[in-house]
Amino acid sequence: MTPHLRLATTDDLPALGALIPQAVRALSADCYSAEQIESSIRHAFGVDTQLIADGTYFVAEIDGELAGCGGWSWRRKIYGGDQIASEDDAPLDPTTEAARIRAFFVHPAFARRGVGSATARAGFRRLELLGTLPGERLYRTCGFEVSKYEDCTLPDGVVVRWVRMVRDSQPEDFP
Repeated sequence: MTPHLRLATTDDLPALGALIPQAVRALSADCYSAEQIESSIRHAFGVDTQLIADGTYFVAEIDGELAGCGGWSWRRKIYGGDQIASEDDAPLDPTTEAARIRAFFVHPAFARRGVGSATARAGFRRLELLGTLPGERLYRTCGFEVSKYEDCTLPDGVVVRWVRMVRDSQPEDFP
């Protein structure tokens, strides 16, 4: 059961919009309260159409079914879907800054089967992400290390703990 990766398109938006809350609810229940999960879905987790426009967002399909999605960014914004406004979408310098791994979500039926380990890169020597607590285990297996835990206060006042992680590597190390 090998995931087939392809670039996401705007035609994928309805399916992605359904997948993301389903993934967050199912895979975050052991680490976050129901209030934190729903607030994160409402205010932070969602489709990021900028990544689709940049050509750095992928969908993973297994036997024709949407198994997951995710991508990377050469922009400064480190997390969040379209509902998170970003004042700084300036490009990163690949020789001195880390590419941002963003918006990874896996359908609960396909969790822990390697969907998230297939990622893209474009000359960056360092990757950085702001992940969820349940995602920490996945990213550790991919060679990421915790740089710090961050408490984020969402617009409705709900506080959610996320984990900032980094990976230094040569480009040929990435799948």
